[in-house]
Amino acid sequence: MNGSWWCKLFRELRINIFYSEDDECYVADIPDLQYCSAFGDTPEEAAREIMIAKELWLEVAAESGKEIPKPMYSPIIYKFGKGVSA
Repeated sequence: MNGSWWCKLFRELRINIFYSEDDECYVADIPDLQYCSAFGDTPEEAAREIMIAKELWLEVAAESGKEIPKPMYSPIIYKFGKGVSA
């Protein structure tokens, strides 16, 4: 596997972090990686945990021959130019 491609993919995958009232914790997920999510008592903890989950998801996908998707998810805020607010 091309190392520079792998590093670029690792950086470009978007992470969402939000508070779940139902779960009473912060949840982090990566929309481009099906079922890749993590949680924590704080946003920082959820962020640390999702980085671990992302690394493991990508490792398992590579080892098992599962297709690794190209990053497609982009929050709407990134679709606007600089200085434009939604």
